[in-house]
Amino acid sequence: MSGVQPGSDRVAHLWAVDDLDGLDFDPFLTRLLGEEPVARIRLRFGEGDAWLVTRHEDVRTVASHPGLSRAATVDRPVTSMTPHVVGLPGGIGRTDPPDHTRLRRLLSQSFTPRRVEAIRPRAERIADDLLQRVAAQGPPADLVGSFTGPLSTQVISELMGVPRLDWPQMHSWRQILLSSRHSRVEADAVKSELRQYFTDLAERSRRKPGDDVFSGLVAARTAGELSQAELISLAVILQLNGMDAVRNNSSSMIYALLTHPEQHALLGDGRVQQAIEELFRYVPHRNGVGLPRIATEDIRLGDVTVAEGEAVYVSYLAANRDPGIFADPHRLDIERGDNPHVAFGHGTHFCAGAALARMEAQVVISSLLRHFPQLRLACGSEEMRWRRGTINRGPESLPVAW
Repeated sequence: MSGVQPGSDRVAHLWAVDDLDGLDFDPFLTRLLGEEPVARIRLRFGEGDAWLVTRHEDVRTVASHPGLSRAATVDRPVTSMTPHVVGLPGGIGRTDPPDHTRLRRLLSQSFTPRRVEAIRPRAERIADDLLQRVAAQGPPADLVGSFTGPLSTQVISELMGVPRLDWPQMHSWRQILLSSRHSRVEADAVKSELRQYFTDLAERSRRKPGDDVFSGLVAARTAGELSQAELISLAVILQLNGMDAVRNNSSSMIYALLTHPEQHALLGDGRVQQAIEELFRYVPHRNGVGLPRIATEDIRLGDVTVAEGEAVYVSYLAANRDPGIFADPHRLDIERGDNPHVAFGHGTHFCAGAALARMEAQVVISSLLRHFPQLRLACGSEEMRWRRGTINRGPESLPVAW
């Protein structure tokens, strides 16, 4: 559906962001990418409408433009995917420099390539232990419940110093907060519980610091390098995204390989890293769009002028399917050479956990190849069940045999 908005000669497309199965790419994004790369949209929640940018070049421009502010979205009811703001106040996602620069520096110290590589052996041991249990139980097995879910939870929880006894509660909070189907009241209740949880964990960390990311952030808080609200918000987004995004993306990557046997057959130890980059590009890992920006000046994008005060979204998913950048973009090709995908964003808000996500995906695929070289789906694609009403896409379960 579409409707003409006051003060605009552009049509605002009403984008319902319907749940999609498997690796189906949103046809609305495909249409805009080809026909209207800078379009006006209205989502289910919030007020008014916003610009949506889909082409690779324009997406990179928006993501790095100093005249587009994340901080200006705070307390503004921009049309959105969810009835609630996912992050807690003080979150890095809704800040601009210099605050963002300060927070990003603290996070970068926790997720340096060297530190992530130091974590790799531990992630590999966790993966081996989980897959040995899968093998012992025999086929069929659900890789979401027995492998990708537990792996992502354990890796991020150990990094954050979250005790094992609290992992089930984290899952419960994750399911509500990273959802478009729960009310703002429900989400606010979860935020309150998470705020109290990490406040208590911070106090324990001050008394007895550990060698984990959260203890490092607590020390930075004690040194006055970040506020209490910033500390809690960073902890929540790292913990929940580390559980949810990796779980779902890795599961979808496995499904992509198992449903593209010619690509699966090409995999070898020397190709896993290249294959992972193509899978990050190809897998539509989320529904709809992420966080908006507000123009603090008039900005020209193609034949469109985004006026000061207007909201702008980018679609990294669409940018990763731009035929002007990627040959045959809707084809999975693990032999693809140059691959400038933007699965982790671009510019100031490039994902701070990108190195960790890459490492975990590499461990997932490499471990599966080693333990189960003959892995296959244990059901037809039409029998698969996919998540509904969530921010991040992925299978509910992934039945496999070998």
